[in-house]
Formats: sequence, C-alpha cells, structure tokens
Amino acid sequence: MNEVGAGQNAPGTPSVTRRDFCVAAIGALGSLIAAAMALPALMYLLLPPRLRGQSEWVEVGDISQLPAGAPVKMTFRRMRVDGWKVLTEDNSAWVVRSSNLQVFAFGPQCTHLGCAYHWDRTKDEFFCPCHNSLFAIDGKVIGGPARQPLHRYETRVEGNRLFVGRLTMSA
Repeated sequence: MNEVGAGQNAPGTPSVTRRDFCVAAIGALGSLIAAAMALPALMYLLLPPRLRGQSEWVEVGDISQLPAGAPVKMTFRRMRVDGWKVLTEDNSAWVVRSSNLQVFAFGPQCTHLGCAYHWDRTKDEFFCPCHNSLFAIDGKVIGGPARQPLHRYETRVEGNRLFVGRLTMSA
C-alpha cells in the first residue's frame, strides 16, 4: 500500500496545490480590477464626446421691447449636462439697455452673500434687502456690505434678439 507523504497528492486527486490556487485567484482578481479601471479610459478615447455646452448661448428675448435705461428682469432656460443627465434650468438676468443700444445682463444674486436683489425704480438703483447693499444701473457698488460689482453675463445681439452666455465674475 502506498502511503502519501507530506507535500504529495494522493492518487486520483488534482495536482493543484492550495498555494497555486491562491496565486491564480489573486492574479485573476487583479486582472479584473485592471480591466475595470481601463474601461472608462478606453471609452473616453474611443467614443465620440457627448454634446457639451449645447446651450452656451441662450436666447433671452427681443431688445426692441426693452425700455432704454430701465432694468427688466428676464427669465430664460438653459440646458446643462450633468454626468449622464441633461438638465433644464430656469435662470434669470437683469437686462439693461442703454440709450446707445449697449446691452448689459447681470446675474440675479447679490455679490455679498448671494441674496436676490431688485430694481428700486424710485431711487434708480439695485437694492438687496438682505443686508442693504446698493448697486448702480451699471452694476457698480454704491453702498452696503457688498464689495464687488454685480456679476455680468456675456451678451450678444443678433438683429433684435439678445443672447446671454456665461456668467462672469466681477473683479
């Protein structure tokens, strides 16, 4: 009768040792992890880019309807890509048309703490009720705790149509 010694397999048993199995399992697991990490990089390189900035410029309205020298709050919708989702956001801007047909569009938040402000027709200034910040019709600070002028949207006029682009931070 054959006796099986240490480190030997009994007749009829597979010749894979526990050590060989663990090495193979760890190698397979490492390969799966490497493939999972490489897949997004390959997709980035091989697939065409998704449409981004598809609404970089958004039509706001007809500037011929705007009175010269009187700000008007206008709303518009902008599409934004967030990961795999395409979101539609409602935005607003305070639009000012000067007498020489220049158009400015200001973001709707005060530069102090982001509160909503409004146009005070009796004093001809923008007023933020949160902390009493005051801004001139051109967005410059008149008074209050705000230290920066109102943020402006990039603007473009085609015919009588006003388009706004990105909101630029004031310096």
